Amino acid sequence: MGVIKTALEIALEKTENVKSDRSSINMYEAKQKGIKIANAFLSGEIDIAEEIKKTPAADRESVKQGIFDMLITQIALPDGKDGEAKMERLGKGLSAVIKSNEFSAMFKQLLQIFSQYTGETAQYEKMIEQQYAPKLRQKEEELSRRFGREVRIDPAQDPEYITFYNQHMSALKSNYEPVVEQAREEAKRMFS
Repeated sequence: MGVIKTALEIALEKTENVKSDRSSINMYEAKQKGIKIANAFLSGEIDIAEEIKKTPAADRESVKQGIFDMLITQIALPDGKDGEAKMERLGKGLSAVIKSNEFSAMFKQLLQIFSQYTGETAQYEKMIEQQYAPKLRQKEEELSRRFGREVRIDPAQDPEYITFYNQHMSALKSNYEPVVEQAREEAKRMFS
């Protein structure tokens, strides 16, 4: 009859030949530190360039990799003027780890495209409101007749309006998403 082993004994047998690689652990920890630096930078708490200078030379590349990995995921179409300011800050952070005039020029163009997108978004919203206004008035009149008093409908509460709005805004976003993806790819190329 065989010996019954506990789960711990089996796990210890399987891992007895595994040795930890201290340099891999240090690289992982440095990347995690970079991610934390990037998050603090986006919150406006710190300056990335200063934090990189403070980092020991042995960990610097891994910290930069962590910062880059975090910031590159944040490149996206902005939500209004606040989003544009966030993208400007993001560009400054990426410039701290991508030391390239080519990147700076590319990101300036991207910011111009973001500004254009924000302007078009405002125009689309007005156009959507104008196109949907007759239908909304018709619904309000119908409800007013039913209830015997004047009824106002907030378009944001009307499922039909929301569907109409989302369709048009999705069409606009689909025009700009390839530019955002291309910017991410170019940034990755310049970083490596």
